[in-house]
Amino acid sequence: MLLCREEVFALTKKLVQTNSVVNLGGEIEMSQVVHDWIKKLPYFKKNPTFVRYQQTIDDDIERYNVIAFVKGTKEPSDKTVLLMGHMDTVGIEDFNHLKTHACNPDELMNALKLEPLPTIVTEHLESGEYLFGRGTLDMKSGVASNLYLLKYYSEHPEKLKGNLVVITECDEEDGSRGILSALKELITLREENGFDYIGAVNADFVTPRFDGDENRYIYKGTVGKLLPSFFITGEEVHVGTCFDGIDPNFIVAELTKQISYNPDLCNEAYGEVTVPPVSLKQTDLKPTYTVQTALSAFVYYNFFVHSWSPQDVLVMLKEQAEIAFQNALDEFKRKYEQYSKLSNQPVREITWKPRVYIYEELDALLTDEHGETYINHMKKFKEDLMAVKDLDTRMFAARVVEEACKWMSDQQPVIILFYSSLYSPRIEVTGKDENEQNLLNALDEAIKQVQPAYEHPIVTKNFFPYISDASFMALSDDEDGIDAVMNNNPGWGTKHFVNYEDIRAINVPVINIGPYGYDGHKQYERTEIKFSHEIVPNLTHEVIQRLLN
Repeated sequence: MLLCREEVFALTKKLVQTNSVVNLGGEIEMSQVVHDWIKKLPYFKKNPTFVRYQQTIDDDIERYNVIAFVKGTKEPSDKTVLLMGHMDTVGIEDFNHLKTHACNPDELMNALKLEPLPTIVTEHLESGEYLFGRGTLDMKSGVASNLYLLKYYSEHPEKLKGNLVVITECDEEDGSRGILSALKELITLREENGFDYIGAVNADFVTPRFDGDENRYIYKGTVGKLLPSFFITGEEVHVGTCFDGIDPNFIVAELTKQISYNPDLCNEAYGEVTVPPVSLKQTDLKPTYTVQTALSAFVYYNFFVHSWSPQDVLVMLKEQAEIAFQNALDEFKRKYEQYSKLSNQPVREITWKPRVYIYEELDALLTDEHGETYINHMKKFKEDLMAVKDLDTRMFAARVVEEACKWMSDQQPVIILFYSSLYSPRIEVTGKDENEQNLLNALDEAIKQVQPAYEHPIVTKNFFPYISDASFMALSDDEDGIDAVMNNNPGWGTKHFVNYEDIRAINVPVINIGPYGYDGHKQYERTEIKFSHEIVPNLTHEVIQRLLN
Protein backbone atom coordinates (compact mmCIF):
# COMPACT_ATOMS: atom_id res chain seq x y z
CA MET A 1 0.00 0.00 0.00
CA LEU A 2 1.20 3.48 -0.87
CA LEU A 3 1.58 5.72 2.19
CA CYS A 4 -0.34 8.54 0.59
CA ARG A 5 -3.02 9.64 3.03
CA GLU A 6 -1.39 12.72 4.55
CA GLU A 7 -0.09 13.99 1.24
CA VAL A 8 -3.41 13.59 -0.57
CA PHE A 9 -5.22 15.17 2.38
CA ALA A 10 -2.96 18.22 2.35
CA LEU A 11 -3.19 18.56 -1.42
CA THR A 12 -6.98 18.33 -1.26
CA LYS A 13 -7.11 21.22 1.20
CA LYS A 14 -4.78 23.25 -1.03
CA LEU A 15 -7.06 22.70 -4.02
CA VAL A 16 -10.25 23.43 -2.06
CA GLN A 17 -8.85 26.76 -0.87
CA THR A 18 -8.88 28.00 -4.45
CA ASN A 19 -12.47 28.92 -5.28
CA SER A 20 -13.14 27.50 -8.75
CA VAL A 21 -16.88 27.83 -9.21
CA VAL A 22 -17.67 27.02 -12.83
CA ASN A 23 -18.01 29.94 -15.27
CA LEU A 24 -17.00 32.61 -12.74
CA GLY A 25 -13.30 33.02 -13.46
CA GLY A 26 -11.88 30.97 -10.61
CA GLU A 27 -11.20 28.09 -12.99
CA ILE A 28 -8.26 30.06 -14.40
CA GLU A 29 -6.67 30.46 -10.97
CA MET A 30 -7.35 26.80 -10.22
CA SER A 31 -5.65 25.67 -13.42
CA GLN A 32 -2.67 27.88 -12.59
CA VAL A 33 -2.40 26.31 -9.13
CA VAL A 34 -2.41 22.81 -10.64
CA HIS A 35 -0.03 23.76 -13.45
CA ASP A 36 2.45 25.43 -11.10
CA TRP A 37 2.36 22.48 -8.71
CA ILE A 38 3.20 20.04 -11.51
CA LYS A 39 5.87 22.25 -13.07
CA LYS A 40 7.78 22.36 -9.75
CA LEU A 41 8.17 18.57 -9.66
CA PRO A 42 11.75 17.57 -10.61
CA TYR A 43 10.58 15.28 -13.43
CA PHE A 44 8.74 18.10 -15.14
CA LYS A 45 11.55 20.56 -14.61
CA LYS A 46 13.61 18.08 -16.61
CA ASN A 47 10.78 17.42 -19.11
CA PRO A 48 8.84 20.71 -19.37
CA THR A 49 7.09 19.68 -22.60
CA PHE A 50 5.42 16.83 -20.72
CA VAL A 51 2.99 19.38 -19.22
CA ARG A 52 0.39 21.05 -21.41
CA TYR A 53 -1.62 24.14 -20.43
CA GLN A 54 -4.50 24.06 -22.87
CA GLN A 55 -7.10 26.76 -23.35
CA THR A 56 -10.54 25.38 -24.05
CA ILE A 57 -11.80 25.43 -27.63
CA ASP A 58 -14.94 27.23 -28.87
CA ASP A 59 -15.68 28.43 -25.36
CA ASP A 60 -17.55 31.56 -24.30
CA ILE A 61 -15.07 32.32 -21.52
CA GLU A 62 -11.34 31.90 -20.93
CA ARG A 63 -10.28 28.83 -18.98
CA TYR A 64 -7.73 26.04 -19.20
CA ASN A 65 -7.04 22.34 -18.84
CA VAL A 66 -3.80 20.96 -17.42
CA ILE A 67 -2.54 17.74 -19.01
CA ALA A 68 0.68 16.04 -17.91
CA PHE A 69 2.26 12.68 -18.61
CA VAL A 70 5.00 10.37 -17.38
CA LYS A 71 6.80 7.95 -19.68
CA GLY A 72 7.66 4.70 -17.97
CA THR A 73 11.18 3.31 -18.17
CA LYS A 74 10.63 -0.25 -16.95
CA GLU A 75 10.33 -1.47 -20.54
CA PRO A 76 9.51 0.36 -23.76
CA SER A 77 5.75 0.27 -24.34
CA ASP A 78 3.15 2.44 -26.03
CA LYS A 79 0.41 1.33 -23.62
CA THR A 80 -1.01 4.35 -21.84
CA VAL A 81 -3.47 4.79 -18.98
CA LEU A 82 -5.49 7.98 -18.57
CA LEU A 83 -6.48 9.50 -15.22
CA MET A 84 -9.04 12.26 -15.32
CA GLY A 85 -10.79 14.65 -12.96
CA HIS A 86 -12.40 18.08 -13.02
CA MET A 87 -11.22 21.07 -11.02
CA ASP A 88 -14.38 23.22 -11.19
CA THR A 89 -17.16 23.15 -8.61
CA VAL A 90 -20.76 24.21 -8.30
CA GLY A 91 -21.52 27.53 -6.59
CA ILE A 92 -21.32 28.36 -2.89
CA GLU A 93 -24.58 30.28 -2.41
CA ASP A 94 -26.13 27.29 -0.61
CA PHE A 95 -23.68 27.87 2.27
CA ASN A 96 -25.74 30.97 3.10
CA HIS A 97 -24.10 32.98 5.92
CA LEU A 98 -21.16 30.55 5.95
CA LYS A 99 -20.24 30.99 2.29
CA THR A 100 -17.11 33.01 3.14
CA HIS A 101 -15.82 29.78 4.75
CA ALA A 102 -17.03 27.42 2.00
CA CYS A 103 -13.56 26.99 0.48
CA ASN A 104 -11.61 26.86 3.73
CA PRO A 105 -12.23 23.48 5.37
CA ASP A 106 -10.69 24.36 8.75
CA GLU A 107 -12.65 27.60 9.11
CA LEU A 108 -15.84 25.95 7.87
CA MET A 109 -15.65 23.02 10.27
CA ASN A 110 -15.03 25.35 13.21
CA ALA A 111 -18.02 27.47 12.16
CA LEU A 112 -20.24 24.41 11.71
CA LYS A 113 -19.62 23.40 15.31
CA LEU A 114 -21.68 26.42 16.33
CA GLU A 115 -24.57 25.58 13.98
CA PRO A 116 -27.65 23.41 14.48
CA LEU A 117 -26.95 20.42 12.23
CA PRO A 118 -28.64 17.17 11.20
CA THR A 119 -27.57 14.30 13.44
CA ILE A 120 -25.49 12.49 10.84
CA VAL A 121 -23.67 15.70 9.92
CA THR A 122 -22.84 16.33 13.57
CA GLU A 123 -21.53 12.77 13.92
CA HIS A 124 -19.29 13.13 10.89
CA LEU A 125 -18.05 16.54 11.98
CA GLU A 126 -17.14 15.35 15.46
CA SER A 127 -15.56 12.11 14.26
CA GLY A 128 -12.58 13.79 12.63
CA GLU A 129 -12.95 11.33 9.76
CA TYR A 130 -14.49 13.76 7.28
CA LEU A 131 -13.27 16.87 5.52
CA PHE A 132 -15.94 19.52 4.85
CA GLY A 133 -16.03 22.22 2.17
CA ARG A 134 -17.01 23.01 -1.38
CA GLY A 135 -15.19 20.65 -3.68
CA THR A 136 -13.85 18.31 -1.01
CA LEU A 137 -16.07 15.57 -2.43
CA ASP A 138 -16.92 16.83 -5.91
CA MET A 139 -14.16 16.37 -6.76
CA LYS A 140 -10.94 17.90 -5.55
CA SER A 141 -10.12 14.85 -3.45
CA GLY A 142 -10.18 12.90 -6.70
CA VAL A 143 -7.96 15.46 -8.43
CA ALA A 144 -5.57 15.32 -5.47
CA SER A 145 -5.40 11.54 -5.78
CA ASN A 146 -4.58 11.83 -9.48
CA LEU A 147 -1.91 14.46 -8.86
CA TYR A 148 -0.36 12.36 -6.12
CA LEU A 149 -0.08 9.42 -8.52
CA LEU A 150 1.39 11.68 -11.19
CA LYS A 151 4.04 12.78 -8.68
CA TYR A 152 4.64 9.20 -7.51
CA TYR A 153 5.24 7.86 -11.00
CA SER A 154 7.30 10.89 -11.98
CA GLU A 155 9.58 9.88 -9.10
CA HIS A 156 9.41 6.18 -10.03
CA PRO A 157 9.14 5.90 -13.83
CA GLU A 158 10.98 2.60 -13.53
CA LYS A 159 7.76 1.14 -12.10
CA LEU A 160 5.86 1.80 -15.33
CA LYS A 161 5.96 -0.39 -18.40
CA GLY A 162 4.05 2.16 -20.41
CA ASN A 163 2.81 5.68 -19.82
CA LEU A 164 0.49 7.63 -17.55
CA VAL A 165 -1.46 10.71 -18.68
CA VAL A 166 -3.28 12.83 -16.09
CA ILE A 167 -6.00 15.22 -17.29
CA THR A 168 -7.22 17.93 -14.94
CA GLU A 169 -10.06 19.59 -16.79
CA CYS A 170 -12.38 22.54 -16.29
CA ASP A 171 -16.11 23.04 -16.96
CA GLU A 172 -17.47 19.65 -15.97
CA GLU A 173 -20.29 21.26 -14.02
CA ASP A 174 -21.76 23.02 -17.05
CA GLY A 175 -20.93 22.21 -20.68
CA SER A 176 -17.98 19.78 -20.50
CA ARG A 177 -15.93 22.08 -22.72
CA GLY A 178 -12.89 21.07 -20.72
CA ILE A 179 -12.85 17.39 -21.56
CA LEU A 180 -14.14 17.99 -25.10
CA SER A 181 -11.16 20.28 -25.66
CA ALA A 182 -8.81 17.83 -23.95
CA LEU A 183 -9.71 15.17 -26.52
CA LYS A 184 -7.91 17.26 -29.14
CA GLU A 185 -4.78 17.32 -26.99
CA LEU A 186 -5.00 13.56 -26.36
CA ILE A 187 -5.11 12.97 -30.11
CA THR A 188 -2.06 15.23 -30.53
CA LEU A 189 -0.18 13.45 -27.75
CA ARG A 190 -0.91 10.12 -29.38
CA GLU A 191 0.44 11.37 -32.71
CA GLU A 192 3.56 12.85 -31.11
CA ASN A 193 4.39 10.01 -28.71
CA GLY A 194 2.72 6.93 -30.16
CA PHE A 195 0.52 6.51 -27.08
CA ASP A 196 -1.88 3.56 -27.16
CA TYR A 197 -4.73 4.45 -24.80
CA ILE A 198 -5.88 1.21 -23.19
CA GLY A 199 -7.94 2.36 -20.20
CA ALA A 200 -9.14 5.42 -18.30
CA VAL A 201 -9.96 6.06 -14.65
CA ASN A 202 -12.24 8.94 -13.73
CA ALA A 203 -12.10 10.15 -10.12
CA ASP A 204 -15.55 11.63 -9.62
CA PHE A 205 -17.30 11.24 -6.30
CA VAL A 206 -19.38 8.35 -5.02
CA THR A 207 -21.99 8.43 -2.27
CA PRO A 208 -24.46 6.09 -0.53
CA ARG A 209 -27.31 4.98 -2.77
CA PHE A 210 -29.80 4.76 0.11
CA ASP A 211 -29.99 5.32 3.87
CA GLY A 212 -27.81 2.82 5.69
CA ASP A 213 -25.83 1.89 2.57
CA GLU A 214 -22.31 0.97 3.72
CA ASN A 215 -20.93 0.10 0.28
CA ARG A 216 -18.22 2.12 -1.44
CA TYR A 217 -18.90 1.88 -5.13
CA ILE A 218 -16.61 1.59 -8.12
CA TYR A 219 -18.40 2.09 -11.43
CA LYS A 220 -17.73 0.45 -14.78
CA GLY A 221 -18.97 2.76 -17.51
CA THR A 222 -21.42 5.58 -16.97
CA VAL A 223 -25.00 6.68 -17.38
CA GLY A 224 -25.94 8.78 -20.41
CA LYS A 225 -27.83 12.05 -20.03
CA LEU A 226 -30.16 13.79 -22.47
CA LEU A 227 -32.25 16.94 -22.23
CA PRO A 228 -35.45 16.29 -24.18
CA SER A 229 -37.34 19.55 -24.57
CA PHE A 230 -40.83 20.53 -25.68
CA PHE A 231 -42.14 23.69 -27.29
CA ILE A 232 -45.93 23.94 -26.98
CA THR A 233 -48.33 26.30 -28.66
CA GLY A 234 -51.93 26.82 -27.58
CA GLU A 235 -54.60 29.14 -28.92
CA GLU A 236 -54.41 32.58 -27.38
CA VAL A 237 -57.57 33.91 -25.78
CA HIS A 238 -58.77 36.70 -23.47
CA VAL A 239 -59.16 35.25 -20.00
CA GLY A 240 -62.74 36.51 -19.86
CA THR A 241 -63.63 33.95 -22.53
CA CYS A 242 -61.06 31.35 -21.57
CA PHE A 243 -62.79 28.38 -23.20
CA ASP A 244 -62.56 30.02 -26.65
CA GLY A 245 -58.88 29.06 -26.74
CA ILE A 246 -56.50 26.80 -24.88
CA ASP A 247 -53.65 27.81 -22.60
CA PRO A 248 -50.33 26.10 -23.53
CA ASN A 249 -49.53 25.96 -19.81
CA PHE A 250 -52.52 23.67 -19.41
CA ILE A 251 -51.02 21.30 -21.97
CA VAL A 252 -47.57 21.57 -20.40
CA ALA A 253 -48.97 20.67 -16.98
CA GLU A 254 -50.38 17.45 -18.42
CA LEU A 255 -47.09 16.76 -20.19
CA THR A 256 -45.13 17.06 -16.95
CA LYS A 257 -47.68 14.90 -15.18
CA GLN A 258 -47.15 12.25 -17.85
CA ILE A 259 -43.32 12.36 -17.96
CA SER A 260 -41.91 13.48 -14.60
CA TYR A 261 -41.24 10.63 -12.15
CA ASN A 262 -42.70 8.10 -14.60
CA PRO A 263 -41.15 4.67 -13.82
CA ASP A 264 -42.05 3.50 -17.33
CA LEU A 265 -39.30 5.82 -18.54
CA CYS A 266 -36.60 4.23 -16.38
CA ASN A 267 -34.00 2.39 -18.46
CA GLU A 268 -32.92 -1.01 -17.10
CA ALA A 269 -29.70 -2.65 -18.25
CA TYR A 270 -27.56 -5.33 -16.61
CA GLY A 271 -29.85 -5.30 -13.59
CA GLU A 272 -29.43 -1.57 -12.94
CA VAL A 273 -32.13 1.04 -13.42
CA THR A 274 -31.91 4.75 -14.13
CA VAL A 275 -33.92 7.23 -12.12
CA PRO A 276 -36.98 8.49 -14.04
CA PRO A 277 -37.09 11.82 -15.87
CA VAL A 278 -37.86 14.97 -13.95
CA SER A 279 -38.52 18.51 -15.17
CA LEU A 280 -35.65 20.97 -14.86
CA LYS A 281 -37.49 23.99 -16.26
CA GLN A 282 -41.10 24.75 -17.11
CA THR A 283 -42.22 28.17 -18.29
CA ASP A 284 -44.40 29.99 -20.78
CA LEU A 285 -42.74 32.40 -23.19
CA LYS A 286 -45.00 35.36 -22.55
CA PRO A 287 -42.68 38.38 -22.18
CA THR A 288 -44.97 40.65 -20.11
CA TYR A 289 -48.27 40.66 -18.26
CA THR A 290 -51.48 40.82 -20.30
CA VAL A 291 -55.00 39.46 -19.75
CA GLN A 292 -54.50 37.02 -22.60
CA THR A 293 -53.21 33.49 -22.26
CA ALA A 294 -49.71 32.75 -23.45
CA LEU A 295 -49.02 31.86 -27.07
CA SER A 296 -46.42 29.23 -26.22
CA ALA A 297 -44.62 27.38 -23.44
CA PHE A 298 -41.35 25.54 -22.99
CA VAL A 299 -40.32 22.66 -20.77
CA TYR A 300 -37.34 20.33 -20.55
CA TYR A 301 -36.57 17.19 -18.59
CA ASN A 302 -33.49 15.41 -17.36
CA PHE A 303 -33.41 11.96 -18.96
CA PHE A 304 -30.88 9.26 -18.01
CA VAL A 305 -30.14 6.23 -20.20
CA HIS A 306 -28.22 2.98 -19.80
CA SER A 307 -28.99 1.23 -23.08
CA TRP A 308 -31.51 3.40 -24.92
CA SER A 309 -30.20 5.53 -27.75
CA PRO A 310 -31.17 9.19 -28.28
CA GLN A 311 -33.38 7.99 -31.13
CA ASP A 312 -35.14 5.51 -28.82
CA VAL A 313 -35.86 8.31 -26.36
CA LEU A 314 -37.40 10.53 -29.06
CA VAL A 315 -39.73 7.74 -30.16
CA MET A 316 -40.81 7.02 -26.58
CA LEU A 317 -41.34 10.65 -25.65
CA LYS A 318 -43.30 11.42 -28.79
CA GLU A 319 -45.72 8.71 -27.70
CA GLN A 320 -45.83 10.13 -24.17
CA ALA A 321 -46.50 13.62 -25.56
CA GLU A 322 -49.37 12.32 -27.68
CA ILE A 323 -50.90 10.69 -24.60
CA ALA A 324 -50.46 13.88 -22.59
CA PHE A 325 -51.94 16.03 -25.36
CA GLN A 326 -55.01 13.81 -25.61
CA ASN A 327 -55.40 13.81 -21.83
CA ALA A 328 -55.23 17.60 -21.82
CA LEU A 329 -57.89 17.89 -24.52
CA ASP A 330 -60.13 15.38 -22.75
CA GLU A 331 -59.82 17.29 -19.49
CA PHE A 332 -60.39 20.60 -21.24
CA LYS A 333 -63.56 19.26 -22.85
CA ARG A 334 -64.83 17.87 -19.56
CA LYS A 335 -64.30 21.16 -17.75
CA TYR A 336 -65.77 23.17 -20.63
CA GLU A 337 -68.94 21.08 -20.66
CA GLN A 338 -69.22 21.35 -16.89
CA TYR A 339 -68.84 25.14 -17.05
CA SER A 340 -71.34 25.44 -19.93
CA LYS A 341 -73.91 23.55 -17.90
CA LEU A 342 -73.33 25.78 -14.86
CA SER A 343 -73.65 28.96 -16.94
CA ASN A 344 -76.52 27.77 -19.14
CA GLN A 345 -74.51 28.32 -22.31
CA PRO A 346 -74.50 26.17 -25.44
CA VAL A 347 -71.55 23.83 -25.99
CA ARG A 348 -69.52 24.24 -29.16
CA GLU A 349 -67.59 21.36 -30.68
CA ILE A 350 -63.94 21.01 -29.64
CA THR A 351 -62.05 20.35 -32.87
CA TRP A 352 -58.43 20.37 -31.72
CA LYS A 353 -56.53 17.12 -32.18
CA PRO A 354 -53.23 16.01 -30.62
CA ARG A 355 -50.36 17.09 -32.85
CA VAL A 356 -46.81 16.15 -31.95
CA TYR A 357 -43.74 16.54 -34.15
CA ILE A 358 -40.13 15.65 -33.54
CA TYR A 359 -38.03 18.64 -34.62
CA GLU A 360 -36.51 16.74 -37.54
CA GLU A 361 -40.02 16.01 -38.81
CA LEU A 362 -41.07 19.63 -38.46
CA ASP A 363 -37.98 20.91 -40.24
CA ALA A 364 -38.50 18.47 -43.13
CA LEU A 365 -42.19 19.42 -43.38
CA LEU A 366 -41.42 23.15 -43.57
CA THR A 367 -38.55 22.62 -45.98
CA ASP A 368 -40.83 20.67 -48.31
CA GLU A 369 -43.51 23.35 -48.07
CA HIS A 370 -41.37 26.51 -48.32
CA GLY A 371 -38.05 25.35 -49.79
CA GLU A 372 -35.05 27.66 -49.87
CA THR A 373 -37.04 30.61 -48.56
CA TYR A 374 -37.56 28.84 -45.24
CA ILE A 375 -34.01 27.43 -45.13
CA ASN A 376 -32.38 30.81 -45.73
CA HIS A 377 -34.67 32.58 -43.28
CA MET A 378 -33.87 30.12 -40.49
CA LYS A 379 -30.15 30.34 -41.20
CA LYS A 380 -30.27 34.12 -40.92
CA PHE A 381 -32.46 33.91 -37.81
CA LYS A 382 -29.93 31.67 -36.05
CA GLU A 383 -27.06 33.95 -37.01
CA ASP A 384 -28.88 36.96 -35.58
CA LEU A 385 -29.85 35.02 -32.46
CA MET A 386 -26.20 34.21 -31.79
CA ALA A 387 -25.67 37.93 -31.11
CA VAL A 388 -28.14 37.91 -28.21
CA LYS A 389 -26.20 38.02 -24.94
CA ASP A 390 -26.91 35.66 -22.04
CA LEU A 391 -29.05 33.31 -24.14
CA ASP A 392 -28.11 29.79 -23.12
CA THR A 393 -28.20 26.79 -25.44
CA ARG A 394 -31.56 25.62 -24.15
CA MET A 395 -33.41 28.88 -24.69
CA PHE A 396 -31.60 29.38 -28.00
CA ALA A 397 -33.04 26.09 -29.23
CA ALA A 398 -36.52 27.04 -28.01
CA ARG A 399 -36.39 30.35 -29.87
CA VAL A 400 -35.40 28.56 -33.07
CA VAL A 401 -38.36 26.20 -32.74
CA GLU A 402 -40.64 29.13 -31.96
CA GLU A 403 -39.56 30.84 -35.18
CA ALA A 404 -39.95 27.66 -37.23
CA CYS A 405 -43.50 27.16 -35.93
CA LYS A 406 -44.49 30.54 -37.37
CA TRP A 407 -44.03 28.98 -40.81
CA MET A 408 -46.60 26.23 -40.20
CA SER A 409 -49.68 26.66 -42.38
CA ASP A 410 -51.78 24.99 -39.69
CA GLN A 411 -51.56 27.16 -36.56
CA GLN A 412 -53.60 24.91 -34.28
CA PRO A 413 -52.03 23.82 -30.97
CA VAL A 414 -48.93 21.67 -31.37
CA ILE A 415 -46.09 20.09 -29.40
CA ILE A 416 -42.57 20.04 -30.85
CA LEU A 417 -40.04 17.63 -29.29
CA PHE A 418 -36.31 18.32 -29.59
CA TYR A 419 -32.97 18.26 -27.76
CA SER A 420 -31.71 21.57 -26.45
CA SER A 421 -28.41 20.82 -24.74
CA LEU A 422 -25.38 18.58 -24.47
CA TYR A 423 -25.77 14.82 -24.77
CA SER A 424 -23.46 13.07 -22.33
CA PRO A 425 -23.15 9.63 -23.93
CA ARG A 426 -23.74 6.42 -22.03
CA ILE A 427 -20.82 4.00 -21.83
CA GLU A 428 -21.12 0.27 -21.30
CA VAL A 429 -17.96 -1.54 -20.18
CA THR A 430 -18.83 -5.23 -20.39
CA GLY A 431 -15.64 -6.94 -21.54
CA LYS A 432 -16.62 -6.95 -25.19
CA ASP A 433 -13.04 -6.38 -26.37
CA GLU A 434 -9.50 -6.89 -25.08
CA ASN A 435 -9.10 -3.42 -23.55
CA GLU A 436 -12.40 -3.68 -21.69
CA GLN A 437 -11.63 -7.16 -20.40
CA ASN A 438 -8.16 -6.14 -19.24
CA LEU A 439 -9.57 -3.10 -17.44
CA LEU A 440 -12.25 -5.16 -15.70
CA ASN A 441 -9.72 -7.80 -14.69
CA ALA A 442 -7.36 -5.13 -13.36
CA LEU A 443 -10.18 -3.59 -11.34
CA ASP A 444 -11.23 -6.91 -9.82
CA GLU A 445 -7.64 -7.70 -8.83
CA ALA A 446 -7.10 -4.22 -7.41
CA ILE A 447 -10.16 -4.52 -5.19
CA LYS A 448 -9.00 -7.91 -3.91
CA GLN A 449 -5.61 -6.40 -3.09
CA VAL A 450 -6.93 -3.31 -1.28
CA GLN A 451 -10.14 -4.55 0.37
CA PRO A 452 -8.39 -6.13 3.41
CA ALA A 453 -7.11 -2.65 4.36
CA TYR A 454 -10.60 -1.16 4.50
CA GLU A 455 -13.55 -2.01 6.73
CA HIS A 456 -16.43 -1.27 4.34
CA PRO A 457 -17.33 -3.33 1.25
CA ILE A 458 -15.91 -2.05 -2.04
CA VAL A 459 -18.56 -2.97 -4.60
CA THR A 460 -18.62 -2.63 -8.39
CA LYS A 461 -21.63 -1.50 -10.41
CA ASN A 462 -22.10 -1.06 -14.13
CA PHE A 463 -23.10 2.58 -14.55
CA PHE A 464 -21.83 5.68 -12.79
CA PRO A 465 -25.21 7.25 -11.94
CA TYR A 466 -24.41 10.96 -12.33
CA ILE A 467 -23.34 13.19 -15.19
CA SER A 468 -19.57 13.12 -15.61
CA ASP A 469 -16.81 13.76 -18.10
CA ALA A 470 -16.26 10.01 -18.31
CA SER A 471 -19.06 10.06 -20.90
CA PHE A 472 -16.70 11.57 -23.47
CA MET A 473 -14.04 8.87 -23.48
CA ALA A 474 -15.96 6.41 -25.67
CA LEU A 475 -19.25 5.92 -27.50
CA SER A 476 -21.62 3.00 -27.08
CA ASP A 477 -24.17 4.61 -29.45
CA ASP A 478 -24.11 3.85 -33.15
CA GLU A 479 -24.19 6.53 -35.86
CA ASP A 480 -28.01 6.58 -35.99
CA GLY A 481 -28.13 7.37 -32.28
CA ILE A 482 -25.69 10.26 -32.61
CA ASP A 483 -27.45 11.50 -35.76
CA ALA A 484 -30.65 11.77 -33.72
CA VAL A 485 -28.86 14.17 -31.36
CA MET A 486 -27.44 16.31 -34.15
CA ASN A 487 -30.56 16.42 -36.32
CA ASN A 488 -32.92 17.24 -33.46
CA ASN A 489 -31.00 20.00 -31.71
CA PRO A 490 -32.12 23.29 -33.31
CA GLY A 491 -28.93 24.98 -32.14
CA TRP A 492 -26.63 22.37 -33.69
CA GLY A 493 -23.77 23.90 -35.62
CA THR A 494 -24.41 27.42 -34.33
CA LYS A 495 -24.97 27.65 -30.57
CA HIS A 496 -24.04 24.05 -29.86
CA PHE A 497 -21.64 21.52 -31.38
CA VAL A 498 -19.81 18.42 -30.19
CA ASN A 499 -17.26 16.65 -32.35
CA TYR A 500 -18.27 13.06 -31.65
CA GLU A 501 -15.54 11.88 -34.01
CA ASP A 502 -12.99 13.04 -31.44
CA ILE A 503 -14.65 10.73 -28.92
CA ARG A 504 -14.57 7.83 -31.38
CA ALA A 505 -10.91 8.59 -32.03
CA ILE A 506 -10.04 8.12 -28.32
CA ASN A 507 -12.54 5.30 -27.65
CA VAL A 508 -11.07 4.04 -24.40
CA PRO A 509 -13.00 2.08 -21.74
CA VAL A 510 -13.46 4.01 -18.51
CA ILE A 511 -14.15 3.19 -14.88
CA ASN A 512 -14.77 5.52 -11.94
CA ILE A 513 -12.73 5.27 -8.74
CA GLY A 514 -13.53 8.37 -6.76
CA PRO A 515 -13.78 9.90 -3.28
CA TYR A 516 -16.60 8.83 -1.00
CA GLY A 517 -18.74 11.17 1.03
CA TYR A 518 -22.04 12.94 1.45
CA ASP A 519 -23.99 15.95 0.21
CA GLY A 520 -22.23 16.71 -3.04
CA HIS A 521 -23.58 20.03 -4.40
CA LYS A 522 -24.97 20.83 -0.93
CA GLN A 523 -23.84 22.97 2.00
CA TYR A 524 -22.67 20.02 4.10
CA GLU A 525 -20.49 18.57 1.33
CA ARG A 526 -17.88 16.35 2.93
CA THR A 527 -15.54 13.52 2.03
CA GLU A 528 -14.48 10.53 4.09
CA ILE A 529 -10.74 10.96 4.56
CA LYS A 530 -9.63 7.32 4.72
CA PHE A 531 -11.41 6.12 1.60
CA SER A 532 -10.87 9.27 -0.42
CA HIS A 533 -7.24 10.00 0.48
CA GLU A 534 -5.89 6.50 1.08
CA ILE A 535 -8.02 3.82 -0.54
CA VAL A 536 -8.79 5.66 -3.80
CA PRO A 537 -5.13 6.38 -4.68
CA ASN A 538 -4.19 2.80 -3.87
CA LEU A 539 -7.01 1.28 -5.89
CA THR A 540 -6.08 3.46 -8.85
CA HIS A 541 -2.40 2.62 -8.42
CA GLU A 542 -3.18 -1.10 -8.44
CA VAL A 543 -5.27 -0.74 -11.61
CA ILE A 544 -2.42 1.13 -13.33
CA GLN A 545 0.09 -1.51 -12.30
CA ARG A 546 -2.03 -4.36 -13.61
CA LEU A 547 -2.86 -2.65 -16.89
CA LEU A 548 0.71 -1.64 -17.70
CA ASN A 549 2.86 -4.25 -16.00
